[in-house]
Amino acid sequence: MELLETIKRTAVDIFSVDELQKRLKSGKALKIKLGADPSRPDLHLGHSVPLRMLQKMQDAGHEIIFVIGDFTGMIGDPSERSKTRQPMTFEQTRQNGQSYFEQVSKILDPEKTRITYNSEWLGKMDFSDVLKLAGKYTLARVLERDDFSKRYKENQPIGLHELMYPLMQGYDSVALKADIEVGGTDQTFNLLVGRDLQKDYGQEPQVVITFPLLPGLDGIEKMSKSLDNYIGIDEPAEVIFEKCMKVPDHLLSDYFKLTTDIPEEEYIKCIETDIRQAHFVFAREMVKVYHGEDEVLPAEKRYNSIASGTAPEKMDALNISESEISIIELLKQAGFASSNSDAKRLINGKGIKVNGETLDDSSVLIKNDCVLSCGRSKFVRVFIQSSDLQ
Repeated sequence: MELLETIKRTAVDIFSVDELQKRLKSGKALKIKLGADPSRPDLHLGHSVPLRMLQKMQDAGHEIIFVIGDFTGMIGDPSERSKTRQPMTFEQTRQNGQSYFEQVSKILDPEKTRITYNSEWLGKMDFSDVLKLAGKYTLARVLERDDFSKRYKENQPIGLHELMYPLMQGYDSVALKADIEVGGTDQTFNLLVGRDLQKDYGQEPQVVITFPLLPGLDGIEKMSKSLDNYIGIDEPAEVIFEKCMKVPDHLLSDYFKLTTDIPEEEYIKCIETDIRQAHFVFAREMVKVYHGEDEVLPAEKRYNSIASGTAPEKMDALNISESEISIIELLKQAGFASSNSDAKRLINGKGIKVNGETLDDSSVLIKNDCVLSCGRSKFVRVFIQSSDLQ
């Protein structure tokens, strides 16, 4: 009952509460499924919301099955998409999937977590199997999805393969005989398809639990790597700390609630007393969770150093084999710019400093060792081969 109440406090919807309560009371080790579309190799705090709940279910003795959609990933989840996604190769989905496995282990116990790829069953289906699966659903029902419905009304193309995505994801639950499936609210339709398909295949339908989508650092859109408004759980400790300090004030309580185990009365009091100190508490907690206690103080010191306008003691080094290098090329080699035009844009925007001095000339040649910075958080120590400065 304690686990049920914990789930109910965080979940948005449960289909249904009575079924969930019945299964939790059964004493059976339940098969609890979470799927991930490996379109990108990084997990962020938004992914951690359902993963943290899975951790609690795992601690209660239930079997967690993390499904990496390497086969469905070649289509790409069309959820909340306004146009067809660029297809990925099987090799790309597998590579990203491996990264997922490593990052999930930061939250779930890898020894107790079953990692599986849906190509194991979807890749073995022949055309008659696909037709049988397609016959389980009607076009009208698939078009009930908000994104498909909107695209159809706006005369935007919808590929037939996209219409198959909910069925493929739903079939994962059939193949695994899942008792429970969890996901974000953007996955509600797909999860309920799995529930329907299990009925059609003679199985007891899974309980579906959806969790809130964590807003991104922009405070508007959901957290997403493609929108660059995310905090990655595998990012360096100093990056996590800095990004946590940028969480919009009005969202900080949501971040505490959904991504930490700090009691509500504690973080609410902290927020109401001193919002800046509350950000520090949150940043320390995130670094501790994903990198360990030893990384908290160095990350905080680095942040305070940057916030005060001084260069941090610890930074990456870049060795240049030539006796001089143009600032444009240096920015690209440092990873601060992706192209010449990108480098010029940064310089024109007064975002580049050399040894603490703002640079405003894109034709400058760098001939001596220096500290190069981009914005307030990116630093690199540059060593020129023939420099007299050591």
